[in-house]
Amino acid sequence: MLAAINRIVPDKFILVLLATVIVATVLPARGVMLDAIGSISTAAIVTLFFMHGVKIAPQAVVDGFRRWKLQLAIFLFGYVFMPAVGMGASLLTGSMLGQGFALGLIYLAVLPTTVQSSIAYASIARGNVTAAVIASAVSNIAGVVLAPLLVGLLASAHGGGVDVSGIGKIVMILLVPFALGQLARRWLQAWAQRNKALIFYLDRTTIVIAVYVAFSEAVTGGLWSRVTGVELAMLVAVVAAMLGIAFACAWGLGALLGFSDEDRATMLFSGAHKSLATGAPMARILFPGPEAGALLLPLMLYHQLQLMVSAIVSARLARRVEQAEAAAA
Repeated sequence: MLAAINRIVPDKFILVLLATVIVATVLPARGVMLDAIGSISTAAIVTLFFMHGVKIAPQAVVDGFRRWKLQLAIFLFGYVFMPAVGMGASLLTGSMLGQGFALGLIYLAVLPTTVQSSIAYASIARGNVTAAVIASAVSNIAGVVLAPLLVGLLASAHGGGVDVSGIGKIVMILLVPFALGQLARRWLQAWAQRNKALIFYLDRTTIVIAVYVAFSEAVTGGLWSRVTGVELAMLVAVVAAMLGIAFACAWGLGALLGFSDEDRATMLFSGAHKSLATGAPMARILFPGPEAGALLLPLMLYHQLQLMVSAIVSARLARRVEQAEAAAA
């Protein structure tokens, strides 16, 4: 039974997020309480991105571009191909899903890759772990600037909108703390290494608070009264299709560019993954108000599906490498 649950839900944190959505549905924060929790959420986001700045080594990013072809392919896949997929999915299904979910498809597509899971699955698949670490760092540094700009550009083209003041807030709440973290890295790097567990729980707690605030605002704004079961089922199907396209095209592009299987595995996970850790806090800033909850739902679904599919695919790629090594022995 436990093995079956682990296969269906490889990351138990998704259960915490589902519980958070349920709590926000039954007991949404309102008025003064919502403002207070929103302020706590903002403070947690500032702290989190400061610590991201402390953790990411600028020199590692510079060194990584020695394998520039792989890094460029991953970067363009994440910030050109995937936004195009998100825009296409939004245009094709927007009239059926509604503007909130349609904008959510665009939003998830412009986000940076994951940090922990893309590297972990590249390692399991016997991929190029060093390249995965660098790709994650580059994607997440660039994503603080590129994701808000891309979602603003694509949302405007789609007829949606982004709070213009949110761009300035991104600079103050995400980019400035990140830059300060980079400057403080020489003094805090050793402390961060010793306290990885604390930073890990800060990361998770920040996501939970951001999701609770977003869904509280969405519930009080009437989200569930406007969404039908058919629309939710359709959203799951569209998100699954986007993930399938991302995985198939990342793997195929790696072959087309002549990458080794090791680099193709890195291209697959670093290119196709999208970060809930960045997406949830950023949505709180870019989309204040009821629409943030609807916008986050596609990302939460994609996050869970990418973990499930990655667990299966990485294990199969690892077995293929082991079989090849055994045959060569």
